[in-house]
Amino acid sequence: MNRTARLYALVEELRAAAPRPLTVAALAARFEVSTRTAQRDLQTLMEAGVPVRSIPGRGGGWSIDPEMTLPPIHLTADEASALTAAADASTPYAGAARTAAQKIVAAMTGPASEAAQELAARIVALPTHGDSEVRTAVEQALADNTALRLSYTDAAGHESNRVVEPAGLLTADGRWYLIAWCRTRRAGRGFRLDRIAAAAPTGEQAQPHDLTELLRGSAAASAVRPTALTPLTPRP
Repeated sequence: MNRTARLYALVEELRAAAPRPLTVAALAARFEVSTRTAQRDLQTLMEAGVPVRSIPGRGGGWSIDPEMTLPPIHLTADEASALTAAADASTPYAGAARTAAQKIVAAMTGPASEAAQELAARIVALPTHGDSEVRTAVEQALADNTALRLSYTDAAGHESNRVVEPAGLLTADGRWYLIAWCRTRRAGRGFRLDRIAAAAPTGEQAQPHDLTELLRGSAAASAVRPTALTPLTPRP
């Protein structure tokens, strides 16, 4: 068993035993490696962000939080490559998408893994002139539900500064829009990401807003057909 397959199997072994911890010695015996190798593998998983932890003392060992991990997912080579292709550097959350796709491909074994890696190597995404700092600020504000201070230039070339409360993202015709409640206009507005010159967190908590309602009232609403907004209604 190669190391990538062993790391994947190690996670599954910990998942099967959870919440009971397993000792390094037991894991080493299970995978027929030295305790030093098993310890190194566990440290690698921890550094990669896998929710494994060491429990010291008698009766301790290594365990994993099963609620923070996914069960085995079987993807075809085409499906795994599609995830890699979707991780365009110009799209929001591209960094997280790339690492997720890499983890999935790394967890695959056999011919499907080789085919996925070969096909992924033939997909090239050229870098864009988009501001990664702006995208990062928008991503963080959406994740934390906090307000953003924007410096924005509209289609007519008018510059403005305003504080907005992000509600979601919209993509249409190859463009990405931040849909938000604008405190200045007191209405929903769509801000093209490539027209945002700067975005800075305010640290203020944003109020909850209905994404569909903001889309209907925003400048970005013309980018999609009205019927396309229906599925965007948040589900209870």
